[in-house]
Formats: sequence, structure tokens, C-alpha cells
Amino acid sequence: MELKRVVVTGLGALTPIGNTKDEYWEGLISGKSGAAPITYYDTEKFKTKFACELKNFNVTDFIDRKESRRMDKFAQYAMVAADEAIEDSKLDLDKVNKLRVGVIWGAGIGGLETFQNEVLNFAAGDGTPRFNPFFIPKMIADIAPGNISIKHGFMGPNYTTVSACASSANAMFDALNSIRLGHTDVVVTGGSEAAVTIAGMGGFNAMHALSTRNESPETASRPFDATRDGFVLGEGAGALILEEYEHAKARGAKIYAECIGGGLSSDAYHMTAPHPEGIGVIAVMKNCLENAGLKPEDVDHINTHGTSTPLGDVAELKAISEVFGSHAKNININSTKSMTGHLLGAAGAIEAISVILAMEHGMVPPTINHTTVDENIDPELNLTLNKAQKRDVKVAMSNTFGFGGHNACVIFKKLD
Repeated sequence: MELKRVVVTGLGALTPIGNTKDEYWEGLISGKSGAAPITYYDTEKFKTKFACELKNFNVTDFIDRKESRRMDKFAQYAMVAADEAIEDSKLDLDKVNKLRVGVIWGAGIGGLETFQNEVLNFAAGDGTPRFNPFFIPKMIADIAPGNISIKHGFMGPNYTTVSACASSANAMFDALNSIRLGHTDVVVTGGSEAAVTIAGMGGFNAMHALSTRNESPETASRPFDATRDGFVLGEGAGALILEEYEHAKARGAKIYAECIGGGLSSDAYHMTAPHPEGIGVIAVMKNCLENAGLKPEDVDHINTHGTSTPLGDVAELKAISEVFGSHAKNININSTKSMTGHLLGAAGAIEAISVILAMEHGMVPPTINHTTVDENIDPELNLTLNKAQKRDVKVAMSNTFGFGGHNACVIFKKLD
């Protein structure tokens, strides 16, 4: 069976450094930090008092107030990003065969704030279980693609992938394969997350996973820097329209890039820590290259998982050196989490959008906040430090890893 070609025809982004794909790109290229003191709740007793929240976002600018109250933030974010991507794709929703349009979405946690608030309200009461009737529909992770399909009438495959921080990369790979195998013509894919909550921040603090650089939030996310002390939590959503190439060409769609492969693997090592030698990461990148039919020397740019944790950054860069050998020093490597923070289940989607826009604009966004060299990192690697670099990016890879040892990788190519 000959696999069908798959292209990207629409993008939507709702991030801590920009509320549209264009604003997001400007934020990336300018090296903008999305980290700031938390505004959602009183942080006095919390170890970490900052995060990468959305800025100047009012959901009722996009979704009817009554309808929005029936959605957790993560589902609201999904709707907004998906709508931008659909509009950007210029799909004619009156003509497209909606039986062959799917929605495959990623969320690592789902409606955490809804769950938190309902339980807190119950605990503060007299023991009578007075729960909101929308509690469960708001909370469940699969409601985001459900709402997108209901709004637009998309009747193809509809589900959520959950693999912690690899969730939206898993979703994109599933979407790619759905179209490759001829099951769908178009898939709305991506991911969303809204975990900047009392429970989210408290839980990650308890794990000692978050940076506590409260005196300088904007510099706290510092991947590859010797003084890094943990990740910065972010929120938002990224959406991509993947489309079968002939279907896109027939309607004269703008094509951003071709999605040519993906890979999956497991560390099978630890609940939260990466394998110190990056064995699972080596496997996922090799799987991705093989799936795409590429050689290591074909890759120009890698947006790493690069969370700014002491163990993770070193393990990933070791894995890159192992997979790409002498070519590794020729690759523009970066971590856009230095600007957006870590969007958990949405990370893969917004980082895939970053590499696609890097292709379009011939520019690789920087890894900001780097001040101190880590002697455990190969000095010959080009980590695109502190300033965007011009580069004709023809092939770009995006890495995403999650608690539980989940590894996912997707790769894009500039259309010939």
C-alpha cells in the first residue's frame, strides 16, 4: 500500500508570548519571556510564585459567555487555537466531506482546575454532594476534541491522546498516520493545557520539578544553562491542520510544510526522571528518521524537549550527539521553552508550529537566558543561544517527552 503524503495547511497558537500564530512567532524571534508572577491565585505560601500565563486573553472575545462557562480553560484554549488554524487553512466547511475530517488532540492532564474547584467546594460544605452537572464533561481530557467536532460537524476520528508532556506530539503522529493510511482527508490536531492552578503548581513543587527563581521569573527558564533549577509551567494551546497533499493541492491551499514522519519510544526506566544516557530518546529520534526515510545529515534544526531541568537537558543533548554524530554540530538546536515555559500536553504542538514557522521565515528562534556554560554539554553543539539565527531550514524535528518515559518525535520538511 502506498502511503499518502501529508501537509500542514493551517496553524493556530495561543501561548504565553502571543495569542495568535503571528504574535507567537514575533515573540519567539524577539526572545520574549512569558514568565511573570502568577495572577490567578494567592501564591504567598507557594515555593514557586510565577508561571507563564496567557496575557490579555478574554475567552468571551471568542466563545459565548454561557458556552464558555461549560468548558474548563484547557478546552477553551483548544477551541480558540483550533478555530484560528481552521480559518488559516481556508477550508470551505460547506464543501469539505466532514465524514473524512477528524480531530485528534493531546492533553496531559485535562480539566485540572475544574476538578480542583469542585473538590474544594465539596470539602468546604456540609458533606452534601452538590457537584456542578458539568463537572465531569468539563474535566475529561477528551472533551476538547469533542467540542471542536461538535462546533464544526467533523465526523471523522475524534479522540484525545494522553502521554503526559508528549501528548500533542502523539496526537500529531496519530493524525499523520490517519491521513497516510487513507482513513481521513483532514485532521485538526494539536494540544492544550491549563495547569497553572493551586493543584498544578503545588503538585509540581512537591516533586521539586519547578524553578524557584522567584526574584527573576523572566530568566527562570534557562535550558542548557549550568544554573538551571527546574522548569517553568506554562499554559495555552497549539493547533495544526494536517491534510492529504492532493486534497490540499486540489483546493489551492497554502502549504506550510510536509509532515514526513514521526516516532515513539519508552524509556522504561523511571516515573519522572529520564534515562541518564538518553536511551529512549536515542530510540525515538532513530525511529522518527527511519519513519520519514531520512538520514541524520538531512536534519537542519531540532527544537528539543529542553525543559531546563538538570537531568533532562544533558540526557537529551547526549542522545542528539549519539544519533547525529559529527553532523550534530551543524544542526541549529534550540529550546523555545526558554520563552513559553513548559505547556505540558500542549508543548509538542506549539513547538511543532515553531519549527514550521522557522522553515517559512528562514530563521531559528533562540534559546534565551543562557549565561553560564554547563561543562556536561558538548561545547560544539549550536544551541542557538540568546539570539535568533538565520538558517534555510529544509528539515526540522521536534522532540517531546513525558513523565512515565513517553517519548514522541515528529519531523517536517519544506515542500519541494
